[in-house]
Amino acid sequence: MSDFPPSMEELVETFEELPEWDERYDFMIDLGRELPSLPVELQTEENIVEGCMSTVWLVTALPGGVDQPMAIQADSDSIIVKGLIVILLAFYSRQTSAEIVDSNVGEFLKQLGLDQHLSPQRRNGLFSMIKRLKGLAAAYSSAPPN
Repeated sequence: MSDFPPSMEELVETFEELPEWDERYDFMIDLGRELPSLPVELQTEENIVEGCMSTVWLVTALPGGVDQPMAIQADSDSIIVKGLIVILLAFYSRQTSAEIVDSNVGEFLKQLGLDQHLSPQRRNGLFSMIKRLKGLAAAYSSAPPN
C-alpha cells in the first residue's frame, strides 16, 4: 500500500486479486498491523465503541475546521478488528463530518464481500463502529460555527 490509510480503490483491487477468503482475512490482519496505535491516554471508557465483542476505541477531531476532513483515530485489542478499522478509515478518512453523516459505506463493504463473509458478531461490531463514527460526525456538523 502506498499511503495510510489505503485508498478504497487499492482495497477493492487487492480484495479482487485474492480469490480465497482466508487470504482476504490474512490481508485484513496485515492491514491491522499497519494501524497506528491509539495513545494510551485516549484508550478511555468514554472512547469505547459499545456493541463490539472486542474492545474498540474511537476518537475524532476537526483539526482543520468543520469544512475539512474529520480526523479519525481508532484502535482495538483484536488484530482482525484493527483490519476492519483500516477498511473504515479508507472509506471515511477523507470526508468532512457532514459527508460522513450523509455517506453510505454499505456499497463499499459489499464490493469487498464483507457483507457476506463476516460472522454476525463481527458484522454487529462493524456496524457499531459505523454508528459511533456517524454519531460523532453528526455532533460536529450540527454544532454552531465558532
